[in-house]
This record gives sequence, structure tokens and C-alpha cells, in this order.
Amino acid sequence: MRPLGAWIEPYPDGIYIPAADVWIDPSTPKPRALVTHGHSDHARGGHGAVWATPETLAIMDARYGAQQANPVAYGESIRMGDVEVSFVPAGHVLGSAQIVLDHAGERIVVSGDYKRRSDPTCPPFEPQKCDVFITEATFGLPVFIHPDTGDEIDKLLAALHANPDRCVLVGAYALGKAQRVITELRLRGHDDPIYIHGALQRLCDLYAEHGVPLGELRPATGVAKAEIAGHVVLAPPGALNDRWSRRLPDPITAMASGWMRIRQRAVQRNVELPLIISDHADWHELTETIQEIAPKEVWVTHGREDALIHWCMTRQIKARALDLAG
Repeated sequence: MRPLGAWIEPYPDGIYIPAADVWIDPSTPKPRALVTHGHSDHARGGHGAVWATPETLAIMDARYGAQQANPVAYGESIRMGDVEVSFVPAGHVLGSAQIVLDHAGERIVVSGDYKRRSDPTCPPFEPQKCDVFITEATFGLPVFIHPDTGDEIDKLLAALHANPDRCVLVGAYALGKAQRVITELRLRGHDDPIYIHGALQRLCDLYAEHGVPLGELRPATGVAKAEIAGHVVLAPPGALNDRWSRRLPDPITAMASGWMRIRQRAVQRNVELPLIISDHADWHELTETIQEIAPKEVWVTHGREDALIHWCMTRQIKARALDLAG
């Protein structure tokens, strides 16, 4: 009997679908690519043609220049060779999608990166019943249990209000995390201007253009210290401890990341206020998603494969690791 998923071929630089002559999230330029979302470990420039959600294509245009773009809306199905392809929400960042592949009587779902908790910047993850679920495992260890996002935002606001002569400098990735922190602050009633590093401006503008309200944002560069005191400042993680941050009024250094669960990570980055806010599924979300989808097989990539594979095998779910770049 032919094994499940024999019609797709995983390689270190991506997943190839011969029946559709297309790659999924290739890390090197390919003639035809399906892209789950805009982060650079999944979306690269230089492909001959790209199929993705309109939002992901806009992100790729902003980062890599104009693409040979083929937009696919959520829920829309397209035929590529002998394969039916559709994109459904992944809940990771703006435009993120799971890619659903139907061929030869089988359904394979490539999750890309995903999370299960609410995020005001993107549609929530939609579970898809399938034969093979290809899942990420960024936080695929039982130690990674993310706390309530609102509680983490409350910690940020408490530090801000307790130190009116200082600012809170939050390290956040330019795509997804920065915009999510901003919208979560707005949901908690923080309507004051938020100052941002110049490296965040382009993607914040893109989110606003796609209907994600961010409130008043101001450039943090060239502003007097007295003006920024008592405010939240967002910057890429790499700017937390460089010369740029020394212009700020005695900043309380924070970092928004699921990796802040590991205390040593916070210490290494000189983070005073670790905020455990992640755009990836934690251990409970990974395992509960597999239980909900009930696939015959689970293929694991992008993270801590061993623990999740062991969890699957102890529940009589066949599982294997995919050695993909990124």
C-alpha cells in the first residue's frame, strides 16, 4: 500500500508537490511557490510566481519588491495540475494561512506558523480535518505554556504607570508582534500616542492600510526625552541595547516573545520586563489542535520535533520529523 502523502516531497529547502509542480515556503528561489505568510523563514524573494493571500503578497512586495503575484483569498480554491489548493486562516500574523492540499483521495494541511488564541490583527486559526497535518513546533516542549495575553499587557501598563519619568521600551518583531502589542494596548484602554522605531513604520502603515487600527503612532527618533517619558516605545529586538536606545529617558527594557518563558533568554538580552506574548502555538495549543483535527499522521517541522513526535506516538498517531531549512 502506498504511504500517506507519497505525492509530496519534503526537501531541506521546502516541500515540493510534483502533481502541481509547485513548492511550499521554499527557502531558495523557485519557478512556482505557495507561501503561508510573510516572515522571512517562509517567504523569500526571487520566485518566478507566487500564490499567497493578498495581505501576504503585500508584505512580500514591501520587503522584497514587486512579485509575480497570484492572490488567493481565504476559502478560495484553485486548481494546480491535479491538486486542489486552498488557503485558510492560521491566526499567526496578518495574511497568514494554512495551505490545504487535496489530491488522490487524500487531504494534507500545511499549517505554516499558527496560534490558537485571539489576535485582533488577523483572523483566527480554522482547524481542518485531514489525513496528514504538517505542523510547526516552535514551542514544542511542555515547558512552553503561554500566559494570558491581557495579563502580560497589564504588566506592561503597570510598569508604565509606576514610572512616569521613564518610558517602557518594548522589543517586538517588525511583522506581527509589534502590531499585535499595539492593538492589545488599545484594547486595554491605552489611547496615548505610542512611539515607534523607524524600522517598524512601513509594516505598521501596511497593517493600517489593511484595516487594522493602530491609533496614533509617532516616530521615536529625534524626539526630546521629556516628550517620550511616560510613554510606550516599540523597537525591533536588535535595537534594545544599541546606541539608538540610549536617547530614551531611562527606559524600562521589555521584550515581547514566547522565548521570555526562558529566564536566561531575558538575562542575555538585559530585559528588565519579560513579556511572554507569542504568535506561535504553545504546547497545549499544539497538542489540542492535533487532537481536534485527528489526522492519521503528523509531520513536524520548524522547532522542537522530538517531544511532539513522542506525544503523538504515545497516542497511536504516526508522526515524523521534516528537516526543513529555517
